[in-house]
Amino acid sequence: MLEMVTENYAIRCGPRCAVSFQRTLRIPDDGRTYPLPPGLGAFRIHRVDDYKNSLPQEWQLDGGAFIAMYQREALWIGFRGAAWKPNAVKVEIGGINAVSGQKFKKGLSENPQNYVVIPDQPWLDGINTGPGTIRQFVAMPLSLGYTVEAALSGEEQHGGVQITVYEPKPDRFPNAAPPEPATEQQRLAMPAVKKAAEPGMGLGAGGAVKQKIYPDVYGIDVWDQANYGSLTVHILNSAQYRVVTGDDPPPTPIDAATYTQHNLPWFELYDEEKQDVVPSEQLAGAKTIAARDQEQGIESDAVKGIHIEETQIKKLGESETRATQMTAGKLGRK
Repeated sequence: MLEMVTENYAIRCGPRCAVSFQRTLRIPDDGRTYPLPPGLGAFRIHRVDDYKNSLPQEWQLDGGAFIAMYQREALWIGFRGAAWKPNAVKVEIGGINAVSGQKFKKGLSENPQNYVVIPDQPWLDGINTGPGTIRQFVAMPLSLGYTVEAALSGEEQHGGVQITVYEPKPDRFPNAAPPEPATEQQRLAMPAVKKAAEPGMGLGAGGAVKQKIYPDVYGIDVWDQANYGSLTVHILNSAQYRVVTGDDPPPTPIDAATYTQHNLPWFELYDEEKQDVVPSEQLAGAKTIAARDQEQGIESDAVKGIHIEETQIKKLGESETRATQMTAGKLGRK
């Protein structure tokens, strides 16, 4: 089985792959499709085993990890891997596959594709809802009917994010890195880094972002479905995080309108030659947070259109970053 190791700001998945959770701006749900929002720094990841006495019993049984998010805060999932020996990665939110929209089932599926290939897919910002677009991952409390899990399964039992990483079959790729191993190691490098009274949080569907989910160019037969590692990342709200850890969570990021008022960059990826996985009809039909607000008679803060100048949209090559570069006064993707 593939070893999954929780570090301060990343989950190491076997010898080459790493997964991180990045704070970001929440996109307005106003009918428009927005460019990629920036990364505002990685979420600190904690091991459940280090806080067993303060966490729900079901989490203790599952093990895994947890992060802290504010209600209605957004995240994107960042991936790092080795081009010379890739990995297949499944992402489920509350037991619902973020690519295919299917309920959890063991293993990989080719039709519809229910996984992404790392490092071909550099990040995943949300659920697969339309050609070349996703709907942003946004944290919401369980039991209120806002999550994708509630929309597609009618219940909210799981929450959090489930990550499963598969190794390729033996002899399909090289067993060692080609020359320039130092460069590869630099690409993989990431910074090292009383019981909760309520259930944790899940992820709902936010605004639309321009992003492709790439088809598997290698084919499903390449992946060794008996050689995998799996980990659940639970989500605590800010109050629960204080109770469990005794620490304050990081401050919530500025909103998208403030960000664009300061003329800071948004992003698009040079990937015109890449194909796109067929959108999931189930995910496309999932109620968004704004739609659920409307049903509840709540004035939603998710529908606030903003204007983005073309000069603010930065084109990224596949090797360029999307991570925070605060010292330079610029923000990027990583």
